[in-house]
Amino acid sequence: MPVIPSLRFRIHALPGKMAGYPLRRRSTELEVSRRFRVVSKRAMATGVTRLEVEAPRVARKAKPGQFVIVRVDEEGERVPLTIAETLVDNSSIAIVFQAVGYSTQQMAMLEPGDSLADVLGPLGRPTEIHRYGRVVCVAGGLGIAFVYPEIAGFAQAGNEIIAILGARNKHLLFYMDELRALSSELHIATDDGSAGHHGLVTDVLRGLLEQGEHYDYCIATGPIPMMKATCQLTREHSLSTLVSLDPIMVDGTGMCGACRVTVGGEVKFACVDGPDFDGHLVDFDELAKRKKAFAEEEEYCRLQASADKLEEERRNE
Repeated sequence: MPVIPSLRFRIHALPGKMAGYPLRRRSTELEVSRRFRVVSKRAMATGVTRLEVEAPRVARKAKPGQFVIVRVDEEGERVPLTIAETLVDNSSIAIVFQAVGYSTQQMAMLEPGDSLADVLGPLGRPTEIHRYGRVVCVAGGLGIAFVYPEIAGFAQAGNEIIAILGARNKHLLFYMDELRALSSELHIATDDGSAGHHGLVTDVLRGLLEQGEHYDYCIATGPIPMMKATCQLTREHSLSTLVSLDPIMVDGTGMCGACRVTVGGEVKFACVDGPDFDGHLVDFDELAKRKKAFAEEEEYCRLQASADKLEEERRNE
């Protein structure tokens, strides 16, 4: 069946430089190797999926804080994702992602028995885990997937974990049972008040600190504004804070420079120098600007994914 003309027209009619982009068709039939087989699939929250993927060489070496770069098929973009779990005698890993762009939407279509074309890793420096004492872990949105392996590592090292987790609503929270089992306290905050505190994770953290609670270390993962606000708060209380950054990333080995961030006035590459950094030294304003560098192209990809989905539905009518 040919491409639906109306869909093609709408995409090319976008204003600005987007209108000049060629419409590249990609098959909805995923042609991938059998090397990185999907073992299991689980819906974690609204739009959030967990895939267990066979990758024994990655699983044997992976440590908390590291990530992989995956491709859905041979034409796919490179997507960096945190290694959320290692499983089954270190033969597989779990990745957690939100279907927001073209590639992640395709990834969400995979089922057990399907395969990813590539799983490159483990990449990045592992989180430095020590026994600090009381560690408060603040995570928002998909940052919950980032912080889960770190919490597990810090708990195993003998630290007391106080977890503060946030999301827009209760339907976007996940790993609740696992994190509750690892934490002495679990606090929830949602933007709409559907679960826990009605407000921000930083509201909860501020309240605890003002009540006189003492913490020896802080971890913050999630949206850039959340990490920035958390670091501003912990700086006021002289609380050392580790953040996990997810800037734009291409090769994941430090060659392209796309993931550069400024930390303490020095340029660092998140893929090889991080992704963990001292949050009190990160230039979050620069990081936020760089994250928006391809916003227009990302919107094009989302529209392309929607066009593909409608085309597939009409083909199956």
